Amino acid sequence: MRKLSGIFLVGLCLGAIGAVVVTASHGDAAATQPIAVTEIATTTSATPAPAPKTEPPATSATPTPSVKAEPVEVDAGKLDEIMRDGTASAVVFDRDSGKATVSVRADRAYTSASIVKLLIALSALEQGGPAADVQRMLSRSDDDLASRFWSSYGGPAIVTRWARKLGLTGTRPPEDAGRWGDTRITAADVVKIYRYLLDRKSTTILNALRDATERGSDGFRQYFGIPDAAKGREWLVKQGWSCCRPTRMLHTSGVVGSTIVVVLSEHPAKVDYATGSKRVTEIVSTLLGEGGR
Repeated sequence: MRKLSGIFLVGLCLGAIGAVVVTASHGDAAATQPIAVTEIATTTSATPAPAPKTEPPATSATPTPSVKAEPVEVDAGKLDEIMRDGTASAVVFDRDSGKATVSVRADRAYTSASIVKLLIALSALEQGGPAADVQRMLSRSDDDLASRFWSSYGGPAIVTRWARKLGLTGTRPPEDAGRWGDTRITAADVVKIYRYLLDRKSTTILNALRDATERGSDGFRQYFGIPDAAKGREWLVKQGWSCCRPTRMLHTSGVVGSTIVVVLSEHPAKVDYATGSKRVTEIVSTLLGEGGR
């Protein structure tokens, strides 16, 4: 009986120890689970914002040699071959050397469509306009905000003032004062605007262009041209599209690495947006040394 009692007592002790261990282990799980959930939530919520900031440094050096690879082969004939219909202009400006490596029809004038929003944004910010709305106007290419700012900050005078200040020799305000999208621009002038923004480190505008959404506020897919051709490299863009007075405009402008790239294109109305977008993307791919047919 004493032996049995001893065994019984040992069993009771082991059982008690097991209960303590089990209780402790459940207590740890309960304590750590919220932390794990919090870490997951923090990681997932923070991921989208750092992505454009953490990835570019590893790739920002890539575009420079690509853009310089074959600049002499990109001429008017090459652009016409890709376009098939209509006309395109292109300028590639290397910020490191301070020179244009490609310049095709740089002074030909086009209807600006939303490219003029760069000048509207400059005027709005200079006069104390709401930075958040300026960023939204640019990143989502919001026409309603552009119209509001156009009326509030000078209308056609916005264009004439910045053209004078930046030396934009081919930029003109619209004939109809209310139609900001009919402003006339050239590829050479758009490069000057980007040089100004980059030299002045216009953070609000540059961040908005870096955060350009795939779809504009009107639902149009604005990742044609530079975004589609850059293939994962750092970029920032302001796009433009309009139709049909009487032609279709599709413009891509921005920065890839240390290079400013501007392609302005005018297509017959019979060329739909999807086809025109592909052609503009092919032009940019060629300019970056990865396209060509």
